[in-house]
Amino acid sequence: MLLAAPAAAQTASGPEPDQDSVTIYRCSDSQGRLLALRDSPCRPGERQELVRMQRPQDPPPQPARPAPAATPAPAPAPGREVRIVTVQAPQPMYECTAPDGTTYLSGTDAGNARWVPFWAVAYPHRPHPRPPAPPPGGGHAPPAGPRPPHTGVVVPAGGTWVRDPCVLLPPEELCRRLPDRRYEILRRYHDTTPSERQALDREQRDIDMRMQASCPGY
Repeated sequence: MLLAAPAAAQTASGPEPDQDSVTIYRCSDSQGRLLALRDSPCRPGERQELVRMQRPQDPPPQPARPAPAATPAPAPAPGREVRIVTVQAPQPMYECTAPDGTTYLSGTDAGNARWVPFWAVAYPHRPHPRPPAPPPGGGHAPPAGPRPPHTGVVVPAGGTWVRDPCVLLPPEELCRRLPDRRYEILRRYHDTTPSERQALDREQRDIDMRMQASCPGY
């Protein structure tokens, strides 16, 4: 202990640190076990070691930041775009009835036209019989017998064009009928002549256009 004390005193009285460094005192026991780290000399009887460390310094001042550039004025909001959507009103569809009782669809209330002749009863022309001659010696002639009946003959006497009657279909009924008619066209397509197929093609295109305009949910 007598030898350690002068060494500890000598270590503690070492040169004064400059202003840019700091001294840390490492205090340990006789067996070298660390007891404490201090910024002042160790207690008597403790082994002391000095550790020189660079004193923390403030970082150099940063250069002045340039003034932020003026924020450009926001671009004016674009004008509100207004779109006008014109929706085509559903086209009407009519159900027409033919003379034989069958029904068909038509785009107008004028059904198919047919010629209906007018019939009249004609009677053949017969000359009137001559009255009988008076009897000899004067007096009145006997009365004539009954005239024979005239038999009439039915002959055409002109005619007129007549159209099949048609009724307007409600939109719900129309949207139900159009798919059925398109299915019927597809079913009959391969059993028809080329000229009939052209007519069926036109009818199917018309049905597709009507369904797209009037029945978007089907």
